[in-house]
Amino acid sequence: MAQDTAVRLRAATAGDAEEITRVFLASRAASLPYLPRVHSDEDTLAWITHVVLPGSRVWVAEGAAGELLGFASLDGDELDQLYLRPGTLRRGTGTLLLDRVKEASRGELSLYTFQRNSAARDFYERHGFVAVAYDDGSRNEEKEPDVLYRWTASGRAAGGGQP
Repeated sequence: MAQDTAVRLRAATAGDAEEITRVFLASRAASLPYLPRVHSDEDTLAWITHVVLPGSRVWVAEGAAGELLGFASLDGDELDQLYLRPGTLRRGTGTLLLDRVKEASRGELSLYTFQRNSAARDFYERHGFVAVAYDDGSRNEEKEPDVLYRWTASGRAAGGGQP
């Protein structure tokens, strides 16, 4: 995978809400077509604007022309969101965003992804995340089985017993 050197990361601003929403919706439609749509585009924009941006640390990745390629959000110790614009996969942008979140963390992260999202699962496992729990989908709005991943800077999965 070639690293795209034209990508720049920066902290997201309130003015990024519409473009972040477009990336979120396009990414989910392209990579998770089996998911039910449980919210309108307008409700998703309101959630990004009023919940995600003010309630978590969010970074955006921009291309050479300033276009938004992806974003990631950190809510406490949880990687809450990491989405890329379709067509930008496997260029290093997701790794750049994930590395920024890891740097900003306290040395450990957790995240949920859908069990059927094999591309995301492969990505996180390549970057040191370990699956620690599986759910039947009752904890998420889409009712889609998911998996909880953990990462620690020390390389051991956090939680679940003595080191």
